[in-house]
Amino acid sequence: MAVLEGPMVEFKEIVVEDIKKEIVAFANSEGGILYIGIADDGKIVGISNSDETSLQVSNMIRDSIKPDVTMFVRYSNEIMDGKDVVKITVQKGMHCPYYIAKKGLRPEGVYVRQGSSSVPASESAIRLMIKETDGDTFEDMRSLNQDLTFGSTIDEFKNRTIAFGENQMMTLGLVNTEHIYTNLGLLLSDQCVHTIKAASFEGTTKSVFKDRREFSGSILRQMNEAYNYIDLYNKTRAEFSKLHRIDYRDYPEEALREALLNALVHREYSFSGSTLISIFDDRIEFISLGGLVKGITMNDILFGVSQCRNEKLAAVFYRLKLIEAYGTGIQKMIDSYKDSKDKPQIESSDNAFKIVLPNRNMRSQKMVFSDNEKVILEILEHKDAIIRKDVENVLSISQTMAGRLLKQLVDKKALKAVGSGKKTKYVQVAQDEK
Repeated sequence: MAVLEGPMVEFKEIVVEDIKKEIVAFANSEGGILYIGIADDGKIVGISNSDETSLQVSNMIRDSIKPDVTMFVRYSNEIMDGKDVVKITVQKGMHCPYYIAKKGLRPEGVYVRQGSSSVPASESAIRLMIKETDGDTFEDMRSLNQDLTFGSTIDEFKNRTIAFGENQMMTLGLVNTEHIYTNLGLLLSDQCVHTIKAASFEGTTKSVFKDRREFSGSILRQMNEAYNYIDLYNKTRAEFSKLHRIDYRDYPEEALREALLNALVHREYSFSGSTLISIFDDRIEFISLGGLVKGITMNDILFGVSQCRNEKLAAVFYRLKLIEAYGTGIQKMIDSYKDSKDKPQIESSDNAFKIVLPNRNMRSQKMVFSDNEKVILEILEHKDAIIRKDVENVLSISQTMAGRLLKQLVDKKALKAVGSGKKTKYVQVAQDEK
């Protein structure tokens, strides 16, 4: 009897470890048949005990392949050329990608059929299989990394006296019904691949760094460390009313909290970039990837409408009492500035969301100007307006440096730009505009 290997047929003379690879490849592709008792060249050699061989392979598949593929595998004993052969029929599985448990959801653990061979799947092919099986919701998709630990998350739940065990992980969605870690599990694990990058700058531009940090690990750990970092720059300034001292922090603590939580809960984690926090003398900026959720406008956000991009992550934060059930965060942030002239600014693009918190105490501080900036301001004491060329000539500096000085004065709200391009003029800002 002539039998040939092909895209849907594979031979094994005896039971070997490679059988797992072939089963995985068939389940991830279009199915196929594996014969045990036939050599690679198609020669039928037979096996001594069909039932024992079937049981051995069945145990191997059950213990070594995830998700559970056993429902898509059938065993039968056949006689070919008078010899016993085990025929294993594998259907295409419904929970692709299947993988060898010890190798994980990586190319070395996920196989597909290519011609008459079983080959490692590429990472892009693995992601596509996950998306096709699990849907578009990032949180529900299976994590490519299944070697996860949850030290920081366990500590956070413990500190808040909230139970966190296997049942809670299943309920919250960190693992699916197959006990496989989801992307939500990855976000809350110590192995989370997303980070927060924070930096503080001298003055009101990004010209000079004072310090920069990157926070990694569980999203909950990043949250705590990023807040502590921001808090270091939230200075307290005192005012006196008669005999009473009144302390004002540069930023309302509630506003910092809500801006940080918003950046973490609502960001688009299918993008690989970091959440950004930039600290200037006059403001703090929070930038998270992902614009507004489709169908939601900026006015909706300001009205308190909330459509969460990561509902299960939000549910975790809600259980930890970090956020409220409804979209009150933005409004609470705005309300915390009710006694301030400057208000939080919110901007959105197609792929990013930005919150700017103004420094409430900036107005009460005496603005510090460099010698060159003072010269420019002195010129304006005798002229209604200046252009960049005036600055170049008076200070004998380059066009670039003149432009930078003028921008710094605009950022400090000492000057205002009128017009655009080469015809841009700069005028002093009136006191009531500052």
